[in-house]
Amino acid sequence: VIMIMSTRVTVCVRAPGARGSRNLLCGVTLRRALCVTAAGTVVDEKLEGRKGVRKKGVDGQVRSFKEIPHTGRSGWVNLVKFWREDRFRQLHKHMERTFNALGPIYREHLGTQSSVNIILPSDIGELFRSEGLHPERMTLQPWATHRETRHYSKGVFLKNGEEWRVDRLLLNKEVMMSAAVKRFLPLLDEVARDFCRMMQAKVEREGRGEEGKRSLTIDPSPDIFRFALEASCNVIYGERIGLFSSSPSLESQKFIWAVEQMLVTTPPLLYLPHRLLLRIGAPLWTQHATAWDHIFSHAEARIQRWYQRLSSSQGRGSEAGASGGQYSGVLGQLMEKGQLSLDLIKANVTEMMAGGVDTTAVPLQFALFELGRNPEVQERVRQQVRASWEQAGGDPQKALQGAPLLKGTIKEILRLYPVATTVQRRTIKDTILQNYHIPAGTLVQVCLYPLGRSADVFAAPQRFEPDRWVNNGEKGQTVEGSSFRSLAFGFGARQCVGRRIAENEMQLLLMHILLSFHLSVTSSEDIKTTCTLILQPETPPRITFRKL
Repeated sequence: VIMIMSTRVTVCVRAPGARGSRNLLCGVTLRRALCVTAAGTVVDEKLEGRKGVRKKGVDGQVRSFKEIPHTGRSGWVNLVKFWREDRFRQLHKHMERTFNALGPIYREHLGTQSSVNIILPSDIGELFRSEGLHPERMTLQPWATHRETRHYSKGVFLKNGEEWRVDRLLLNKEVMMSAAVKRFLPLLDEVARDFCRMMQAKVEREGRGEEGKRSLTIDPSPDIFRFALEASCNVIYGERIGLFSSSPSLESQKFIWAVEQMLVTTPPLLYLPHRLLLRIGAPLWTQHATAWDHIFSHAEARIQRWYQRLSSSQGRGSEAGASGGQYSGVLGQLMEKGQLSLDLIKANVTEMMAGGVDTTAVPLQFALFELGRNPEVQERVRQQVRASWEQAGGDPQKALQGAPLLKGTIKEILRLYPVATTVQRRTIKDTILQNYHIPAGTLVQVCLYPLGRSADVFAAPQRFEPDRWVNNGEKGQTVEGSSFRSLAFGFGARQCVGRRIAENEMQLLLMHILLSFHLSVTSSEDIKTTCTLILQPETPPRITFRKL
């Protein structure tokens, strides 16, 4: 019997035939745990030569796949070591140490997952340039198994091949194209303004100082999570759910819980035989499936409300449909056009909702912290935002276009604190990386945290400098060119389908906060980070909001 315990997860594994083997997996017990990507234990070996130099065999030929430096041959031994030493929570740091020890490319084998990890932009470019018409990334098998067992359709996140491409092109029209952005930007701006009004009232009510100049020091993360969910619902479903009220609905709180439970239970299922766990009814699988069931029921309720609005408008004799002639959100647009089946619409809006809360709320926490501890940077961004806002006459799209430092702030935050630790591709043909042969079908991971903090790629990588992304992103980089360095949303046709929503949502909130408040922090020490499915603070930073 192997018992592996940490502060975040309890796992019980029994050898086949052992007494009491019915308790194969006890389950995840707390809110946050583990990380999606697999980095193995660094073995006691180092490469000769400078990091980044391509290695050739003694005969000058391309080296074999087996010659790639690795982190241990046994995936199950590596998995046990990771759980025993609680390395998953610091996986991003472990990747950084592994590259420092083994060089710019290494292999890892962890449980059922194997991959090749890379860091240099030249190798990243080589990988993406050979991805073909149907790029394939790592499939989150626990999610796919849930859809299959429940007989649900899969969204584009879980699809590959021509089927993925057809659906993705239809979705792009509603979430990625400039015309779509122009339609949903006012909905995001509305929620961002309401958030700032709520914060101003809270500062006046609970803050210190004279009236009109009060300040309040708080952990803003609960409010930011509510903002992210409210904004996502407004854009995707076309409706507000009242999360800024004094008593948010129980339904909304359950949805946030379900997303957190799904994120916590996904990582261990990636490395274990989840179909076996499904068959024996292991608690870990039950927790995961229950969370997804609730997320899907949330989407189903919104779809039913859309039908009710349509029926009501038809009853009034309206020809404008359920939206009454106004923009009705991504769901309404997809329903009215009818190019995707109802099951596919449900699958895709559910995936976008599940992936659109934590992935924007957490970077916003980091952004408030970095702006708060870098007051000179904060003031430069504020001055540009203020000038652009006044010139735009209240038009949010024009205001964002006139404030490139605001976009640079988001890119800089995602360089230092990438939401996902990797971007993955499965090679569709044999490839050469660092003069090693990579066979077709190999999972290759671009490791974003060590990439963003590498002195081989960025000048002064530990400094928070939004300016480095202005003027075509050429400032502050130490290698030729500026491609394949900002990859937090992925790349190319397979980039995050909700990218435009997330980028604009974060920029608009920061814009209104900077117009309304001066930010400062109680401590300028670096934030300690931890890794679950996403990178996040171990403890959310406390921010002081002072009214301007």
